[in-house]
Amino acid sequence: MSDTSNSLILVVDDEKQIHRFLRPALEAAGYRTLAATDGAEALRLAASQGPDAVLLDLGLPDMDGKLVLERLRGFSSVPVIVLSARDREAEKIAALDAGADDYVEKPFGLGELLARLRAALRPRVSPGSDTAAGPSHDTPLEAGPIRLDPGRHEVRVDGVRVPLSPREHGLLALLMRHDGKLLTHRQLLTSVWGPAHAEDVQYLRVYIGHLRQKLGIAAARMIETEPGVGYRLSQPDDPADAGEPTAL
Repeated sequence: MSDTSNSLILVVDDEKQIHRFLRPALEAAGYRTLAATDGAEALRLAASQGPDAVLLDLGLPDMDGKLVLERLRGFSSVPVIVLSARDREAEKIAALDAGADDYVEKPFGLGELLARLRAALRPRVSPGSDTAAGPSHDTPLEAGPIRLDPGRHEVRVDGVRVPLSPREHGLLALLMRHDGKLLTHRQLLTSVWGPAHAEDVQYLRVYIGHLRQKLGIAAARMIETEPGVGYRLSQPDDPADAGEPTAL
């Protein structure tokens, strides 16, 4: 049994056959389940029951799944895996932008879904063995105008608090722990998302873009792109330097 066993999973889908398939499969894997067939019910259960993860269909009868995501993110950072037949890249990016942690296309294999669910339920930052050791995970980190306090899950830029999602916080923490070192796409993806996402470079680009926008121009310039390889966090040569951040 995995260390995520007994986690409560909210399944949101208007197709009864999906619930008939997923409930026994999830329970056989050691999870507890909740079921919702529309967006309003999903938001009510998410608020009242506090699930550990959400499996969310985008095509709901009362509202689009992306709207459910946006409303959910107003009060919860619970991991959300979108399950959808919409396979266009634009739809995937829109779901990630709305707050999803992962996206699995229908029809999907149960093994893949369970692997992605395990990855979503893991602690958000657990550097892989191919990433060099850094400071203690409880030690406050500083780089230029950025200060990150892992214990309080708080990031400040020039003293002003910057709200980040768990994934964004995990990415920034990993980059700051390895200040000045190039981290490959694979290292970042497996450390923050898990091994199932080792090749999902588009996810990484979306979240790096979010980070740069939220941190502001001066701090965003510290996240450097090594095209085709990965990213590094570098100390600014001049704290007053301001310009456009490097390309994704």
